[in-house]
Amino acid sequence: MEAPYDDRLLHQRVVGGDESALGEVYDRLSPLIFGLSLRVTRDRVIAEDITQEVFLVFWERPLAYDPGRGTLRAWLATIAHRRAVDHVRAEERRRVSALGPRLFEREPARLEDGVLAADEAERVRQAVTELPDGLRQAVELAYYGGRTYRQVGEELGVPEGTAKSRIRLALRRLADALAEEEV
Repeated sequence: MEAPYDDRLLHQRVVGGDESALGEVYDRLSPLIFGLSLRVTRDRVIAEDITQEVFLVFWERPLAYDPGRGTLRAWLATIAHRRAVDHVRAEERRRVSALGPRLFEREPARLEDGVLAADEAERVRQAVTELPDGLRQAVELAYYGGRTYRQVGEELGVPEGTAKSRIRLALRRLADALAEEEV
């Protein structure tokens, strides 16, 4: 699919350093880029940042866009979507890693810590039992059984990627459920 003439002309102007051409592209496509980013991240501030980043990429590296491969709209939307998904994934990793050590604490240092840890561990166990079977089995094998993604997949008879997805989804659901209980 070849880009329309307007995209080619604007692209040539941006390559030549014409800031007004970038302004035209921004005026025309920023609502799309912002809307897409907002739908993925569900955060206006992050969506605004991603929108700025996308147009900065185009300004700083306009030759990265190849008009012969598609429209400028599609190219910028792809960059925005990737950045938004990367942000969501990074946020998810941050939440899971922050929750992880608290979920599986082994030996408390003091008696009070032991009581609190036992209470939290019971809440975690209860939340795990409320997960759908596929998710529950995957997270139990991984975290309570110490299995790798590959081993979880083999034991459940599913591909490794599916096992990984189930574990991630289970951890996300546990984090949400436990956050509601302020654990």
